[in-house]
Amino acid sequence: MKTLAIIGAQWGDEGKGKVTDFFASRCDVVVRFQGGNNAGHTIVVDGRKIVTHLVPSGILTPHALSIIGHGVVLDPRSFAQEHADLTAAGVSISPANLKISLHCNIITSYHRLLDGARETQGAVKLGTTGRGIGPAYEDRAARRSLKLADLLDEKRLHAQLAQVLDEKQILFAQRYHVDYPSLQDEGAALLALGEFLRPYAADTFSLLHELQSRQRKILFEGAQGILLDIDYGTYPFVTSSSTGLAGIYAGAGLQGAPDEVIGLCKAYTTRVGSGPFPTELTDDTGTTLRELGGEYGATTGRARRCGWLDLPLLRYAVRAGNLTSLALTKLDVLAGLPALQACVAYEYDGQRLDVAFPGMDLARVRPVYEVLPPLQDAAGLGAGSLPPSVANYVAFIERHLQIPVGLLSFGPERSQLLQLRQYF
Repeated sequence: MKTLAIIGAQWGDEGKGKVTDFFASRCDVVVRFQGGNNAGHTIVVDGRKIVTHLVPSGILTPHALSIIGHGVVLDPRSFAQEHADLTAAGVSISPANLKISLHCNIITSYHRLLDGARETQGAVKLGTTGRGIGPAYEDRAARRSLKLADLLDEKRLHAQLAQVLDEKQILFAQRYHVDYPSLQDEGAALLALGEFLRPYAADTFSLLHELQSRQRKILFEGAQGILLDIDYGTYPFVTSSSTGLAGIYAGAGLQGAPDEVIGLCKAYTTRVGSGPFPTELTDDTGTTLRELGGEYGATTGRARRCGWLDLPLLRYAVRAGNLTSLALTKLDVLAGLPALQACVAYEYDGQRLDVAFPGMDLARVRPVYEVLPPLQDAAGLGAGSLPPSVANYVAFIERHLQIPVGLLSFGPERSQLLQLRQYF
């Protein structure tokens, strides 16, 4: 196997950072291909928690080259802070092990201000992180976006920044009544950040083509999850990029299809922010899942909404993302529950459906549940074995989704993984 993609199969927060870190040790290259610093990947190494937002999780693997592809919207201020935080944590970051696409779209102060104003003053609360992701992707679609290459040329920078500010200053002054930096001040700040980024800037598209031609093992790391995809997700409560397989082609470049597409999913379901959630538990069980699972966002700290495993949504993710296998995380959390259920179908408009579809109004579905035996012997995973109740739960999921579960995660540490299928 030479190419592997890791994609969230739910609403994000499935544990991609830890699984990416696991596979990065077996790869030569780790590529981030979409999203921005609205994502947070948490990895626990020897009791020490490390969180990445823009930098690929592969940065923790000394021999691996990390690449930020052109599909990422890059906040240079956030990158500089993350660089400082990771360096302080003892992580080595240099142009030798990290490359950033010259074609990355840049998040400015104007994007962050607009995002925050819309979320706090707008009629509809989408539950964004306020990091400026959506407005930056809007400018990309409107063909007025700043690119990393623009930050390396003062004349180009000011010309492009003027386009970014043109309409936004009217919104700031007359619609949202917020102060904003002058073009000169913002330009000076971005120019200085461009000099910091200059050693990392590269033609990553050609670099990836060369690496793949040389048969290097390449891992593509997604952010968020398929249910937050701009086209396949629960619109409008979604992110602004293609979080599935299509995002790799659009945001990084890939020859052919990846050899394996691993979908990450929790043993239950969580969601941050607004939007419909069919299996959400608003009772004590939901609270217990949140506390046992530490279900608070790595980027925002917001409490995650928790519920039972939703198989119709997972079947949909398998189809939409062309998933070939699953990595199942947080099995240890279910071990603390005395009872267990899973949604196996929906009742929707007088029909029973076993899979969701694009545009389905999840606020109108009624989940159909199946009661399952509790995972009371899941502690045996720590010994590297597959306890009977866990084996039954895994088989139940495989039977419904018709793809294998290749990896199990049962705790926050790097070591708390059990591989059921050989990928490399």
